[in-house]
Amino acid sequence: MRIFTRSLRTQARYDYVPPQNDVGNAPFFARPAGLATPRQLVQYLDEYVVGQENAKKVLSVAVFNHYNRVHANYLSAESFRSDEYTSEEPPVGVQSTHLYPHPYRIPIPSLQARNPLPLFEKSNVLVIGPTGSGKTLLAKTLAKVLNVPVLRERCNVLYTGRLLVPFAPYWTPIVITGLDIDVGDDVDSCIQRLLIAANWDPHRASMGIVYIDEVDKIARKTGGGSEGTRDVGGEGVQQALLRMMEGSVITVQVKGSPSASPTQGVDGDPRSGQKNQGVPRPDSYAIDTSNVLFILSGAFVGLEEIIKRRVAKGSIGFTANLSSTSEDTSSSPFPFFTPNKVDTLQHTEPHDLVKYGFIPEFISRMPTITTLSPLTPSDLRQVLTEVRGSLVSQYTALFGYSGIEIRFTSAAYDEICRKAAERGGGARGLRGIMESLLLEPMYEAPGSQAISTYDMF
Repeated sequence: MRIFTRSLRTQARYDYVPPQNDVGNAPFFARPAGLATPRQLVQYLDEYVVGQENAKKVLSVAVFNHYNRVHANYLSAESFRSDEYTSEEPPVGVQSTHLYPHPYRIPIPSLQARNPLPLFEKSNVLVIGPTGSGKTLLAKTLAKVLNVPVLRERCNVLYTGRLLVPFAPYWTPIVITGLDIDVGDDVDSCIQRLLIAANWDPHRASMGIVYIDEVDKIARKTGGGSEGTRDVGGEGVQQALLRMMEGSVITVQVKGSPSASPTQGVDGDPRSGQKNQGVPRPDSYAIDTSNVLFILSGAFVGLEEIIKRRVAKGSIGFTANLSSTSEDTSSSPFPFFTPNKVDTLQHTEPHDLVKYGFIPEFISRMPTITTLSPLTPSDLRQVLTEVRGSLVSQYTALFGYSGIEIRFTSAAYDEICRKAAERGGGARGLRGIMESLLLEPMYEAPGSQAISTYDMF
């Protein structure tokens, strides 16, 4: 960035110089106070989520850039409105003409008006990973770093989480929601829940983050492998989401809420129950989704086969590496040779997602694509014992409420992780094994005076 300060110029000056705000002479694009850096966000995620380094970086950078972008766009709009408000009315009558030495020379204020601040466009994120690899956990844990209350509620089959992000000068909501592909109205309802999370403030709702899980279920399905048959319902949901992701004004209808009461405020908001107290709500709200960040995730079962067929046309050797991930290499004739382990999903391209059943316009609105790898037995052991809030710490505390101390051997950890890997389901399979394993101790031990020993395996 070049900044020039001259008292006299003989040519027109077209270099743009970002103006300075009035608070402490801080840069105009200063980072919002209290917003952690991407590196700090990743360090926090490492305490709860095992592996998935690339996904952690992608989500941390996406959230960080989102709030910087919203902050910059907000200040740009405020600066534009301030310039319009403070502009002087043109004088009435005959005025003297201002002459400049160069015929094309334009004053600096006029140039600044012709070169407004850039409006940053958003980059929606698509997260692809198998079940139990940590997609939803990443979103929830990334929200907890902000130390704000979380409220989860059920609406039919929809899962909704709500939290607020402290961001000057407003509190910005994040909505974690599941999408029901059978009901078309549920597409717009995520914006309605975003508005509710923002305490019915459309301006705050227009700066939120919407996380939609299991988005792979809205891929249009083809019958018998033929591309001629189209799933109209799945494509219709994609079109509805496309309209929101690219930025449009969504009209949210309010049903049966004549006015806001103090108990309807959002928990954790210092202005909760004060701003809208006794003020009638309008019948509808207009929410602009241009600044709403969408994070979509799904397991995308069957996408690996599409990728393998694509790369098989160009490289036989690469396809062999892809197939080696699912083959047993214990009988390899080369005892000292370790084959390359390639995660097929890491080579996902937009064309593969189109083949999977998404329309090209929908995929083009998600320029950032990241993938999660399946958890290995060693990763499962870290999930079981090392991360904060691990299953072992949970069950140890649960037995501790009954005055019981429970211990696990290293061999027991290995066997639990081995069974979870065989069962599938990633980290979610660990809890089912632990529940069946500790059923008898949890039934017999509480309230008993004798010391019992149980053989886990």
